[in-house]
Amino acid sequence: MRQVRTSGTLEFLRGTWRAERAITDYRSGTTGAFTGTASFAGLGAPAAPGTLAYREEGELVFGRHRGPAGRSLLYLPARDGAALVRFADGRPFYRLDLRSGSCEAAHPCGRDSYLVAVEVAGPDAYTERWRASGPGKDYAMTTTLTRIGAAG
Repeated sequence: MRQVRTSGTLEFLRGTWRAERAITDYRSGTTGAFTGTASFAGLGAPAAPGTLAYREEGELVFGRHRGPAGRSLLYLPARDGAALVRFADGRPFYRLDLRSGSCEAAHPCGRDSYLVAVEVAGPDAYTERWRASGPGKDYAMTTTLTRIGAAG
């Protein structure tokens, strides 16, 4: 995949995206998929200028389970053009810098670790590859996001 540089991480992400995720749990041998939409939108609050709220909604099929799924994150601006990704409750998650067209980051969670590699495929597409491992986790997820709506 050819890397594409961006002018700033938050400027690139702002908008509405189609999200397609493949999931493999290596412990159980279960595979699955998530299909839905993801939006990066400004909070509109003076207390968090430049912050984008990420909201993902769709359907998860995992083993015998089929049902609605979603998650929320916060993307705060860093002074250098990167984003500080936070869980919805404000806890730190990882630092995302897409200005070079790709980024790798890690998130320790107890004795487990989460590694992510993100690559920009073009002005309207990027891919996240997650690998979680440790005593409590052993899975991989690949999410492809394709822009379906302009920045709002």
